[in-house]
Amino acid sequence: MGSNIEQSQDDVPHEKNLKGKTVTSQKLKRHDSLDLESSKMPGAKQVVGWSVIMKLAFQSLGVVYGDIGTSPLYVFSTIFLDGIKHEEDVLGALSLIIYTITLIPVVKYVFIVLQANDNGDGGTFALYSLICRYTKVGLIPSTQAEDKDVSTFKLDMPDRRTRRASKLKSTLENSNFAKFFLLLATMLGTSMVIGDGVLTPCISVLSAVGGVKAAAPSVMTEDRIVWLSVAILILLFVFQRFGTEKVGYTFAPILCMWFVLITGIGIYNFVTIDITIFRALNPMYIVAYFQRNGKDAWVSLGGVVMCITGAEALFADVGHFTVRSVQISMCCVTYPALILAYLGQGAFLTKHSDEVADTFYKSLPKSIYWPMFGVAVLAAIIASQALISGTFAIIQQSLALGCFPRVKIMHTSKKHHGQIYIPEINTLLMLACVLVTLAFRTTEKLSNAYGIAVVFVMVLTSCFLVLVMIMIWKTHILLIIAYVLVIGSVELVYLSAVLYKFDQGGYLPLAFAMFLLFIMYVWNYVYRKKYHFELKNKISPEKVKETVDETNSYHRLPGLAIFYSELVHGIPPIFKHYVENVPALHSVLVFASVKSLPISKVPLEERFLFRRVKPYDLYVFRCVVRYGCLTKNLSPWSKLKKKFGLLIIRRQKIKYF
Repeated sequence: MGSNIEQSQDDVPHEKNLKGKTVTSQKLKRHDSLDLESSKMPGAKQVVGWSVIMKLAFQSLGVVYGDIGTSPLYVFSTIFLDGIKHEEDVLGALSLIIYTITLIPVVKYVFIVLQANDNGDGGTFALYSLICRYTKVGLIPSTQAEDKDVSTFKLDMPDRRTRRASKLKSTLENSNFAKFFLLLATMLGTSMVIGDGVLTPCISVLSAVGGVKAAAPSVMTEDRIVWLSVAILILLFVFQRFGTEKVGYTFAPILCMWFVLITGIGIYNFVTIDITIFRALNPMYIVAYFQRNGKDAWVSLGGVVMCITGAEALFADVGHFTVRSVQISMCCVTYPALILAYLGQGAFLTKHSDEVADTFYKSLPKSIYWPMFGVAVLAAIIASQALISGTFAIIQQSLALGCFPRVKIMHTSKKHHGQIYIPEINTLLMLACVLVTLAFRTTEKLSNAYGIAVVFVMVLTSCFLVLVMIMIWKTHILLIIAYVLVIGSVELVYLSAVLYKFDQGGYLPLAFAMFLLFIMYVWNYVYRKKYHFELKNKISPEKVKETVDETNSYHRLPGLAIFYSELVHGIPPIFKHYVENVPALHSVLVFASVKSLPISKVPLEERFLFRRVKPYDLYVFRCVVRYGCLTKNLSPWSKLKKKFGLLIIRRQKIKYF
């Protein structure tokens, strides 16, 4: 793979090919500030075979669905905190659960939101980068003409431009407030997802370990349950270092067993106790439930929302797998298992309403209680995996966009690029989970805190999705209105219900999000200030030799010197300071910039842009290394040295220098 280096027509070299004919190297077309160092590779989008999709679908069971899959452990107990007052309240709550799971995780996320992925990657920052690609709302003006030539930069866009999309795009591009608001909303949503990554392990493990207390209350006190949960959490985070693929293969069989067991138990309960529980499919029971209970029914929505915890992980974790694999595993395994499990619990509660505090364990046949307890504990541990993996993914995206302090990113799979592990974040999440578990101690208190984080991220995702529908998908206005009225209104009702419990623990995710938002915004603010300072004080190529000549004397040393800068145009001001204080220059000087494009990945063939800076006798080059939001860890210097060294050897053979 060669590089197109700027040269005058007089410097065009002549070579003889194998047949003895003279060949003239022709100057390639110049683009903007840098010559394009890439060739277009056909078939950039690889088609994933069904065997790979099914394998990823199996792995996704162990990574994506642990959280939502283990919600039957605690949902009914969080809905009826004060007990069941009327027999038909069970039918009303069960109907709410069924239609909430159908509407939010299945209809919204599986069939709509997953289509808004950014070249296969999901999450809040993926939506933000998708919007930035179609509108100039980014706060760092580092775009180049060549960026649009990257194969993954282009998406299929409708030929017909609508007036509505153009007007909204123009409004966003011309409003500084809109740009800042979008960035802050993205940061806040990301902070909330990380908050989910802290609260999910705590509530899942506590609820599962609490099953021992139900069977042997004299043996397992609250303190022992808490400390056992802490030990399990530490083991979970230690296991993260083995990577998503190994974690998925290890956890997937356990989750499969879990889904099979809760399906079987659900069928057993409604067949043996109350086969008429299917009445709950009638939404009129929801209306009657609200008429009968009024404000209490509205407050109980904070418990109903626990049945869709982890729905955001469907989108955040899609980069670890594929859209099709997540859709298959959700529709064919997770969704049917959850519906049947909740129907079985509902049938049990119609006859044993006094057992609502421990619905899951009390509804188990005695013969399988302890085996099921063991599987439940393992499934609860796995439940934490969905948001932990999602947290790693969104941290990588925010880091690439200059919104998070630099951390080490380890890629744990050679086959699937999105599977990563971040040691520092893993350690911080572990410490946060341990502290939260020790502070809250019970699932009832944690559920109040957890609900706000879950619903807020869902509402924010819907807001971003509406922008995508208008500006990118060019969706019909009636379909957009229908989405807002149906799904948007439901999410707002749930948000109002969980905010009611703000003083009962709901403040925790908001406080945590504000802390992370402060860190992310300060880091991004300094990042932008540094960029604009270099932009204002940059040295033009014409001033390079003048800057060198101003020094008394300088010597050229053999070797390659690389200067890093955020700039993609011009020479950074640090060069003048360097020349004034160092009496020697290396024989080759490279001013390199690492930039992130608002796409997920940049193909290796299109990653490097080179330009030779005049005057040529100084041997000064500009290089831009372009990465996507989800490309490998930003440490390209060894690759750049190797690439540039080969470039020098290649050019010396034909006397470019």
